[in-house]
Amino acid sequence: MVKLDVITTRGGDTGDTSLGDGTRLRKDAIRVEAYGEVDEINAALGILRLHLAGDGEADAMLARIQNDLFDLGADLCVPGAGENRLRITDAQCLRLEAEIGAMNAAIPPLASFVLPGGSIGAAHAHLARTITRRAERRAVTLADAETINPAAIRYLNRLSDHLFVLSRRLNENGAKDVLWVPGATRG
Repeated sequence: MVKLDVITTRGGDTGDTSLGDGTRLRKDAIRVEAYGEVDEINAALGILRLHLAGDGEADAMLARIQNDLFDLGADLCVPGAGENRLRITDAQCLRLEAEIGAMNAAIPPLASFVLPGGSIGAAHAHLARTITRRAERRAVTLADAETINPAAIRYLNRLSDHLFVLSRRLNENGAKDVLWVPGATRG
């Protein structure tokens, strides 16, 4: 169980922070950026959930995802491959795939790219999706520099797909999608 009784420690006042294993690292290190962006996804999903009044299924999916994101943050904040560490798993990635498939089954195929919008919920899902893509890029950069759990990158990739399909579901299964019109503003 996690117990946080002291929040202000002053430990980061010089630009360093502690990783999950106690190692000190600069706050602008790639690893810290990667799990910080995962935290940002979680905050964006918290806002999205506020706009899902009456949609218990979507809220339940997002609640599971928010918990997964804490697992992912714990995974990324501890370097190395220790056996007893909390890691994101392929089972969590597969659950996202199953949810994507179930949502997408009720949505007609796209004839164009989708612009973020249509509904408040869909717009917030798109914002969370773009934050997820940024977190995925940072995780890839981290993986180029250090060994990380490969499921972490897979999870972020699936999550961005999940949020895209969720945005369409929140737009009345695509009926309220705002479609890109190529060249529409060229004059």
